[in-house]
Amino acid sequence: MKIALLSPYHGGSHQAWADGYVRSSGHEIRLLALPARFWKWRMHGGAVTLAREFLDAAWQPDLLLATDMLDLATFLALTRSRTAGLPAALYCHENQLTYPLPGDPASGPWRHQRGQRDQHYAWINLTSALAADLVFFNSHFHRDSFLDALPRFLKHFPEHNELEAVDQIAARSSVLPVGIDLRRLDAAHREPPPDEPPLVLWNQRWEYDKNPAGAFAALYAVQDAGIPFRLAVCGQNFRRQPAEFAEARERLRDRLVHFGYAKEARYQALLWEAVVTFSTAWHEFFGISVVEAAYCGALPLLPRRLSYPELVPPALHNACLYNEPDELVARLQTALTNPEATRASATQVAQAMTRFDWSRLAPAYDGALTAVAELVRGRVDA
Repeated sequence: MKIALLSPYHGGSHQAWADGYVRSSGHEIRLLALPARFWKWRMHGGAVTLAREFLDAAWQPDLLLATDMLDLATFLALTRSRTAGLPAALYCHENQLTYPLPGDPASGPWRHQRGQRDQHYAWINLTSALAADLVFFNSHFHRDSFLDALPRFLKHFPEHNELEAVDQIAARSSVLPVGIDLRRLDAAHREPPPDEPPLVLWNQRWEYDKNPAGAFAALYAVQDAGIPFRLAVCGQNFRRQPAEFAEARERLRDRLVHFGYAKEARYQALLWEAVVTFSTAWHEFFGISVVEAAYCGALPLLPRRLSYPELVPPALHNACLYNEPDELVARLQTALTNPEATRASATQVAQAMTRFDWSRLAPAYDGALTAVAELVRGRVDA
């Protein structure tokens, strides 16, 4: 089957996912993409640009696969001469309806609206889902939270609220976890240095939704308890002056082995060296960085909420999931003072993470998209 993969914001995790599927799929996939910048404009104008490029291309796919950053309804309207009746699937990495707002109205994605959500971007997600024949979410948490928020969103409007759209989307939605190229990490495998204090890894975006202040508060508590550890703080920084990171760099300076964005080779080395990784996030639709660290043998300590309970098998929930910040501190202390027991649990978690590798997930994607095409063909034939 020939698939056109439409990625109007092609960078970061979106790019890694798309490129990984192109490499791993048994289908013939061609990518139409735009650089990952100006995300609001991509949600508005990306459909127009990709529609023009699609119409200029001679290649005709059997199915369209779009990411959540595309205004799929507009794209289909502009390309109806070639896409009328063509199956279309939407893959939702995130959505603009349940993405949390920052505490500081002057920061974050809605700063120009003084911290108020711009509903138009949520509307694009809604109409894209309605235009698609099948909607894939990257986690059950993502699917459930989006569908739960839709009725409240639609009730804001004065009439013709279209509440039946919620059931329509629910009926045509499914869950496909994010595929990750985990095997790329194997070549960097090495055992943690035995004569060094255990390494703690925090490898998330330097953004408010990952709650870095909560992460550093836990590390300060462990440091105050006198427990030896080393620390690597990785991730991209999109803010000008992240004050909590400047404070952490000073207060934890004697523990730091890395601070800031890590290039791939350095990042892989830190993944394999880490004994523990952890999250204090307020928001997570999936958790790619957690999966990568856990695959490399770091024990993940995660909130018992969001998408995290889906990443860890139920039998390992008690070893990996916590409820309150004080419990996280206690878990960190236990993990760092009992590295052998920590490694034993981490080995079990690492084995479970292999299910997210593209070698496992690409056939599931291929089968799901083939089913979409057959479903649409069945409607046409009927």
